[in-house]
Parts: sequence; C-alpha cells; structure tokens
Amino acid sequence: MEKPFHRKDLLGIKDLSADEVLGILDTAENFREISSREIKKVPALRGKTVINLFFEASTRTRTSFELAAKRLSADSVNISVSTSSVSKGETLVDTALTLDAMQPDCIVVRHSSAGVPHQLARISKAAIVNAGDGTNEHPTQALLDAMTIRERKHKIEGLKVAIIGDILHSRVARSNIHLLTKLGASVRVAGPRTLVPEDFVHLVEEGLTVSENVEEAIADTDVVMILRIQKERQDSAFFPTLSEYAVHYGLTQERLALAKEDAIVLHPGPMNRGIEIASDVADSARSQILDQVKYGVTVRMAVLYLATGGRISREDE
Repeated sequence: MEKPFHRKDLLGIKDLSADEVLGILDTAENFREISSREIKKVPALRGKTVINLFFEASTRTRTSFELAAKRLSADSVNISVSTSSVSKGETLVDTALTLDAMQPDCIVVRHSSAGVPHQLARISKAAIVNAGDGTNEHPTQALLDAMTIRERKHKIEGLKVAIIGDILHSRVARSNIHLLTKLGASVRVAGPRTLVPEDFVHLVEEGLTVSENVEEAIADTDVVMILRIQKERQDSAFFPTLSEYAVHYGLTQERLALAKEDAIVLHPGPMNRGIEIASDVADSARSQILDQVKYGVTVRMAVLYLATGGRISREDE
C-alpha cells in the first residue's frame, strides 16, 4: 500500500493537507475490520516500540493508543509521569533525550502545555504523535470524529456542523475546525461569549462562523458536537453557575429538534451529564458517542502504522 502520509510526526491537523487527512481516514478504514475479529491482532508493526507518555489524566485516548499498538503487534510501554523522573525535577528535554536513547519507534505524548509535542519532535528521532497539547490541538480526536461522521453520513463535504460549548479551552474544537473546513464542511461555533475566542469572531477562514446563540448554531445542522466544560483549565469565572450553563447552553431534546431529522450527536468525553448534554440525548439513537470511542482505536491504529512507516502485507489483510 502506498503511504498517504509522508511526515515524521503527527503534531496537528492545521498543517495537514486535505489529501493527507483523507489518506489517514482511508487507512483507518482498512484496519476497521480487525477490531471485530475473534483474534484482534495483525503483525503490521511487529518489532516496533510505542511509548505512551501522558502528563495529563486520560482514559479514552491513552487506552485506545495502547490497544491500537497491541492490535498491530507493537510493543507498548506506558509511562506514568507521577512515578517517573519528571516528578524528581527532570526537565522535559532530558526526559525526551532519555527515552530517545532507548530507540523507540514512536512516542505518543499528551501535555497540559501547548507546543510540547513540537518541542519533542525537534529532539527525538522517534515519530511523535500529539495526543493533546494544552488548548492547542488534539489531532487524533478530530480524525476519529471525522471517521464517525463519514460512517453515518457517507461524506463530510457540504455538511453543516455545530460545535457547542467551551470553545476557548478546547483543543478538540480547534482540530475539528481545521479538519472539517479542509474537507468542505461548514462549521458554526456557539457558547458563552466568554468561552468563544475573540479572534474567532473575525477569523477569515472559509466555512467557519460564530453564532449568537445555541439555537441559531444548531438550526438545520447535520452534526451537533458538544464539548465538555473544562473546569480544570478555567482560572476565572466564565459563567455564573453550572446549572445556568445547562439552561442556556446544554443540549436537550428540544434544542436537538432544531437540527435536521437525521442529525447525529458527538461528544469527545468525558461527559458532564445534565450540564452540557442531557442524559436522554446522550443515550438516544442519534448519539454516536460510543461509536467515537470504537473508531478511536481504529484511527489510532492507522496513525501509529503510518507514523512508523508500516506497510500492509498479505499476512496483515
């Protein structure tokens, strides 16, 4: 198989071309069937080593990267930062150099500060995959969201997508805006004015608009993406109370009824039920939240495979 991705690292969606994004998604399609087998493993990355270096808590992303590596037969190593030398005062650069000396093939990194994966990419010979850096980007989340949308809508071009909630602190929103507009979707964002970046209002980017309220953003859309309120990143009061946020910005059945009849609902998780999304919406047939988790493993298999220079052989298929 010809590689559709020729970069050493996956640091974000912003700098990728539409063809590169589609190449990753198409590669993920080739791996999708593996997760439904009785024996969920192929030898595509046998002999490769993947290190998961997470400086922030994670359930879905870390677990799916670990499963992705194992299903491709790579050796996967998880480093707990709380018990590593970082907790003893070792610098990020020294940690990266130490890991690089062990000659891993790929390092998956999540960090609370924007730009850390880019810094590691300049130091390390290993492929660096960004699993979320501060409020900057979360590229594999946007890719799995795109795969989920394609599975249900069979396309992305021409779709109307609403992204609702804490836009200001959301790396998921930024990666999705880059990806969806590159592939021809139109994106509307809405949330408390204090949680929508000021530059978004004046952003000259084809396909992106800022709506004045949630109802306007959701009206006649194909996809409604709800974002978590990221209280851990908020250093001041951006809205009066969580209950008031739920009243004015939470996704309810009444608000979802403004979207197209076949509109789907996405959420990157973890969910704050009853705040940004009502339970009857999260558990409804229109919700694709568990499918997002399922496709997260598949997309990350594709990313690890492409980042480490894998090739699909007859034995893998």
